[in-house]
Amino acid sequence: MCGIAGIINRNKQAVGIGALKTLTDPIAHRGPDGEGHYLYDNMGFGHRRLAIIDLTSAGHQPMEKDGLTITYNGEIYNYLELRKELEELGYSFTTHTDTEVILKAYAAWGTECVERFNGMWAFAILNKNEKKIFLSRDRFGIKPCYYYEGENEFVFGSEIKQILPFLKTREVNRQALYDFLYLSYQDHNDNTFFKGIKMLLPGHNMQIDLDDVSVSISKYYELRKINVDDIKDIDGAIAKYQESFEKSIDFRLRSDVKVGTCLSGGLDSSYVAQVASEKYKGEEAFTAITAKSMDSTNDESEYARKVAEACSLNWKVTKPSQYDFQKFTESIIYNQEEPFTTPSIFMQFFVMQAAKSEGCVVMLDGQGGDETLLGYERYFVPYLKSIKNPIKFIREFYLLIKNSKLSLRQLLLYYLYFGSSRVKAQSILRNNRYILKENQKYIDQTLSGAFEKASKDLFELQKLELTSLQLPKLLKFEDRNSMAHSIEARVPFVDHKLIELAVSLPQDYKIHRGWSKYVLRRSFGINGLEAIVWRKNKLGFEAPTRKWMENKSFFVKAIRDSKFMDSVIDKNYALENLNENKIWKLYNITKWAELFDVKY
Repeated sequence: MCGIAGIINRNKQAVGIGALKTLTDPIAHRGPDGEGHYLYDNMGFGHRRLAIIDLTSAGHQPMEKDGLTITYNGEIYNYLELRKELEELGYSFTTHTDTEVILKAYAAWGTECVERFNGMWAFAILNKNEKKIFLSRDRFGIKPCYYYEGENEFVFGSEIKQILPFLKTREVNRQALYDFLYLSYQDHNDNTFFKGIKMLLPGHNMQIDLDDVSVSISKYYELRKINVDDIKDIDGAIAKYQESFEKSIDFRLRSDVKVGTCLSGGLDSSYVAQVASEKYKGEEAFTAITAKSMDSTNDESEYARKVAEACSLNWKVTKPSQYDFQKFTESIIYNQEEPFTTPSIFMQFFVMQAAKSEGCVVMLDGQGGDETLLGYERYFVPYLKSIKNPIKFIREFYLLIKNSKLSLRQLLLYYLYFGSSRVKAQSILRNNRYILKENQKYIDQTLSGAFEKASKDLFELQKLELTSLQLPKLLKFEDRNSMAHSIEARVPFVDHKLIELAVSLPQDYKIHRGWSKYVLRRSFGINGLEAIVWRKNKLGFEAPTRKWMENKSFFVKAIRDSKFMDSVIDKNYALENLNENKIWKLYNITKWAELFDVKY
């Protein structure tokens, strides 16, 4: 896990170390274990290293082997298997790193090498013979990659703040702003909140010609269902899922540094903790860290305690206060680089902060479980729509009420809201009347299109959320929170083979007799965790937002005092009457524009 950087001069002029340090200095937190720069003709690579595999100097980057040079961020978990395959093809190795495996894989298989990787990555490889640079980002975008095409240079890096000095002006991308404000969309396309800075999309490669600095982008991965005809019944599905998940954990425990896990007390993080603790080979008990909410209505720490006791974990608890919230607000907004929807992001930040103090350099987390196994209540709508038998429809409707946290009224409202793009659009506009009316034009095209199809088809909805609307932003939040503390976050549920299996299972195995994520619930192997396995009140690392933001007037005043917000909202609207999450979104945008000096 590291930070990468690169610059190509369009005028065929040499790139200096100073320009590269402009790119690498802002991401020292991503790589406290080493810094490297590489210059060649009209380009340069930069790197900051966080040592995880092969802690010796042999892992220094940028790494050059046989006319190929790489700057790389991430982990290729199956590097040992690939190394053996490459050795059988005649390739030799001088390090024990996965970085060298990438270089030799590229030499052997060209750009198609990425299709063999199981892992997370953003890397750039210079091929001197072809005078080209090959950039790639992992299938689901666990590792970030941003770029900017300026008049005089092409620049890329792991974080947006690296690229900001190269912008002539800092202007907001208005489409991105209103996608976020109206719909809470972000990281759903290649736009960022900064006009001119783009994101290389997950599952995409980029080729750059050094002669004319022309850029071509291609998609190498498309999420598709796989053949699961060998799974004959639900017990077979559970066994197959357990086997695949355990393999994912095995891969993500490969490390030469201490590994721990985030534990909210929810289903996903509890399963990660259970399986990983059984497999972990460390000298001490497996470490799990929980953020305890100061609001008893959304505090899950008691569930986490049950898991910690059942799995004999080295359990650590952090309880962020209102003072902590106030103290770290600006730094978290700065680390995230773009606005985010709720203060729940803070809870993850404080977990990573605690992990740092415990010496955990790698942390596992449960992102992706809900999207792959239908854990959100909004999935109930296309599930019900797929049922053609009216008797079964009524039975399943009743069971969903019985075995979830939704009441009859709530499920009916979900069915109405998530089942019609027209109703959803009207509701969104009604609930965001404080946004200036002339800005509605930005959401017209966003509301149509893919949503209509996804509202009727479970796989299409899962695909949309895994590749666009949901998972990418969650992974971005986690990357920034972990790397702010020089920690590598690994997400076992986001193993591409596990995801392909999960989305391909019959939907009745995932929502079964009203229980969401049924296959996962049945996969737990420890007695005494029934209270976690059969939970109905899904929360998910929620922050004590009501308590942290009880002084609404402070936040509202900052919003009204912001010149940036003059063009965004009607400041005569009674903002004090909005709920805390809506006020947070507006305040977050206000502080973001201020911290990064962004103009409207």
